Amino acid sequence: MVDVDLSQLPFTLLDDEGRDHIRRGIDLAYFDRDEIILETGQAGEFVFLIHKGEVAEIDPTLPSSTTRIGHYTAGDLFGAISILNGKSRYRFKAEQECLCYLLPKALFQQLCRHYPDFSDFFRQSLTHKARLLTEKRAEGGVTMAGFMLAKVSECMREPLLMAASTDIASAVKQLNESHADSLLVETQGKLGMVTKTDLLNGLVLGGSTVSSPVDEIAHFNLVTVAPDQYLFEVLVLMTRHKVTRVVVLEQNALKGVVELTDVLSYFSSRSYVVSLQVEQAGSLEALSAASQRTPELVKALMAQGVKLRFAMDLLAALNGRIMSKAWEFTIDEHYREQSCMMVMGSEGRGEQILKTDQDNGLILADDAQWPDLASHMQTLTDTLIQLGYPPCPGNIMVSNPEWVATVSQWKGNIAKWARERDGDSLMKLAIMLDAHAVAGNPSLLASVREELFERCSGDELLLSYFARTALRFSTPLTLFGSLKKPQHGIDIKKGGIFPIVHGVRTMALERRIKATSTLDRLDALAADGRLDRRFADDLGEALALFSELRLKQQLNALEATSTSQEANRTNRVVVQTLSSLERDLLREALHIVKDFKQRLSHRYHLEYS
Repeated sequence: MVDVDLSQLPFTLLDDEGRDHIRRGIDLAYFDRDEIILETGQAGEFVFLIHKGEVAEIDPTLPSSTTRIGHYTAGDLFGAISILNGKSRYRFKAEQECLCYLLPKALFQQLCRHYPDFSDFFRQSLTHKARLLTEKRAEGGVTMAGFMLAKVSECMREPLLMAASTDIASAVKQLNESHADSLLVETQGKLGMVTKTDLLNGLVLGGSTVSSPVDEIAHFNLVTVAPDQYLFEVLVLMTRHKVTRVVVLEQNALKGVVELTDVLSYFSSRSYVVSLQVEQAGSLEALSAASQRTPELVKALMAQGVKLRFAMDLLAALNGRIMSKAWEFTIDEHYREQSCMMVMGSEGRGEQILKTDQDNGLILADDAQWPDLASHMQTLTDTLIQLGYPPCPGNIMVSNPEWVATVSQWKGNIAKWARERDGDSLMKLAIMLDAHAVAGNPSLLASVREELFERCSGDELLLSYFARTALRFSTPLTLFGSLKKPQHGIDIKKGGIFPIVHGVRTMALERRIKATSTLDRLDALAADGRLDRRFADDLGEALALFSELRLKQQLNALEATSTSQEANRTNRVVVQTLSSLERDLLREALHIVKDFKQRLSHRYHLEYS
């Protein structure tokens, strides 16, 4: 029996018996430098697992300067597709002396028949392989199946539905007997909710009596979910809409109620109490204490194999609530309707996991009267610093008068930036395109962004200038299509994240797509027919992969520096430290970026600029 490490994918998709079959059936072979291991068109007889050495994947149909399309090192495998397809599409050549384990064709086919997941691995797209990587990351026995796949139907309570004419005294009695905290009423085809707090406020502050009908104090603006939605989505919705209960409907039929305490207890990790702590914070000190725990939440989410998109949604909602509460603690109530605080950059797109530098601004109604505006904005900036959001090095903050203006002034700025089209103007247009309201009156931002679309979406020359920035940084692939491996690592933000984010942002501007999240923009572009659905999915998975690899480095840096500000500036990924699957996915994802940049170049005529 050959002693071979089978602890990595795809061998983890086998059980112990399957792995034992491999150990008994494989052999070890030596290949000299420049020796052809598998030739183009050759029928596959083995799957090769590299023990030592390096192998080049070559496409002989390409020009000599670009024939080398892949690069494999210790722990990588190749040759499976040649068995599945009957012949090899490419040539595999040893670039130095190599030792390879040989898995015979008959044994490989037997394993594929008995283990469908193992077989599927070799045919899967980037999307599926990235999902495997996410699941593999789960630690401590808490897996995607136990955490992410929990559904609303597993956690909902039976609904307590009462007639709208029921008096408050009867409603209180029924609540006590049912040990419930809320009830539902239906009137004129609409569902409303009444909580114990509503009852207390109605009787003490609202002038209601025990004989008043319960629908007088009901609120009808409910957040609803379906039984088959994920509980994690419910947690995001509760955080975003500032509610602690949602109503479960299935085809408009009432099925149940889900409460925040049920969701948090279901996840059974104290990290998720961060959401509750933020909501219950009654002072800046309490809010700061909750805010400081978000890195702990990030680590827990990553350790439990949570898909990055869900994690980003939750963290974006949490950061939004933290900033909104900071606004409420700082700004007098009578100023709130005539102003809107917006966040921009990665925070505006909802793509920031760890806290980043402040990137915010303020929009005022044209008739706003705010005498102490400058001092209030400085207090707000100082408050956000106290909550763990460092000052912006570029001074894009509400404490900078340049980023505080009325609706008309912002529209004038947009017209000026669109007209000038220089680097600074294009950067500011990009910043505003990602702006998201977190406090105050969001309709003010909606009016400003509408002006941006009106001015820019049909301007082909401006779009060309705008798109060009996506090509600013080179893709970290060698001339031969393999990963560059500098000792200090590759800059994953410049080489992978930024081209996708800005390229998709450009297309969203052209198509007047209101979403700010890159993943939501990709969904909209696919629905619009502007991008092929599979390519849009692959771009989304590539972005998620780059973000996860970057986050992994940031969390390591956070442990070393103890400050999220320093950790956030860690953008380099050392290829040599990645697993075989991570290297494979990274190489494939960067090729997708390269393809996307070529499409942008063709669409916006950047090859001539």
